[in-house]
Amino acid sequence: MEHEYEVIIIGAGQAGIAMSHHLKMKGIDHLMIDSSAQIGQSWLSRYKSLVLFTPKRFSSLPGMEMEGDPESYPTREEMAVYLQAYVSHFQLPYELNITVNRLEFEDNVFRMTTNKKMLYARQVVVATGAFQKPYIPPLITSTEGEIVQLHSSTYVSPANLSEGTTLVVGGGNSGAQIAVELANDQRDVFHAISAPMRFLPLRLFGQSIFHWLEKSGLLYAGLDTKRGRWFQKKNDPVFGMELKTLIKAGRVTQKTRVREVTGQLVTFEDGTQLTANNIIWATGFVPDYDWIQIDGVISAAGQPKHERGVTDIKGLFFLGLPWQHQRGSALVCGIGKDAAYVALYIEKNLQT
Repeated sequence: MEHEYEVIIIGAGQAGIAMSHHLKMKGIDHLMIDSSAQIGQSWLSRYKSLVLFTPKRFSSLPGMEMEGDPESYPTREEMAVYLQAYVSHFQLPYELNITVNRLEFEDNVFRMTTNKKMLYARQVVVATGAFQKPYIPPLITSTEGEIVQLHSSTYVSPANLSEGTTLVVGGGNSGAQIAVELANDQRDVFHAISAPMRFLPLRLFGQSIFHWLEKSGLLYAGLDTKRGRWFQKKNDPVFGMELKTLIKAGRVTQKTRVREVTGQLVTFEDGTQLTANNIIWATGFVPDYDWIQIDGVISAAGQPKHERGVTDIKGLFFLGLPWQHQRGSALVCGIGKDAAYVALYIEKNLQT
């Protein structure tokens, strides 16, 4: 059969790369494919000021540490360079500029219709990550007036925006970092959130907060443990205190949840209004698995059905999902653990 592999990994971000490394170490024939033009592209497409909240020693994949001070925080460029160096160092097999338009399963073979060719594999790992389809809530009733509206995934720098008042919507780490950048750009910044924000310092008693999460057993606690289930119920905090400091200083004004956007007029849940020249929607992503045409794999809510990345379809796996098994599952530091688990199943399937 043309272009048949034992394993194809769909996605060559950190999840796919970690998976490829484990398969390479086991001598399993495989190929990573990705729609991007270069390794690390997903990092380089994010906003320029992006800095990870995990220090370098918690931002490395198995077998190769990031260069530089292990307690420093990597930029988006450093992450891209690291992933490129990692793939080169371990000589991991990949092809780029390949988009999978359809994944099917028939006669125990997975068939992938792509923009270039048909691909076939005995096993498939879907490692397309958590950031798939940008989500903007359906609150915009009119786009009249001179207003710039961007999702955080397409925001690059303050140069993207027009002059005047800027509203950042979303209380996660991306929204917080962007609000801080815009305030430091001497803009009039408002920040809308739907729930009270919880801030954690990046460092505590001279150590990264992730050092303490690891020491306490929370960082890698699985969903099959009481500790892991308790931790999952906690809303993700904002790491770093910069935004909190700016709010206290009056340089960022917090607002309640956005109720409606009509042209430049934003109405909030508490009834107050704001005329905005720019809105950045840091409102996250939703899954996009319409291209997976295999019954029983995707739930009615659009989420993969799996247990630690293992599906009911023999040979089909997922990797890089938030809370796939533990808090670190969608972080670079934890993806290797999930990849190792999936690799054991792939190896087992080879023997049956």
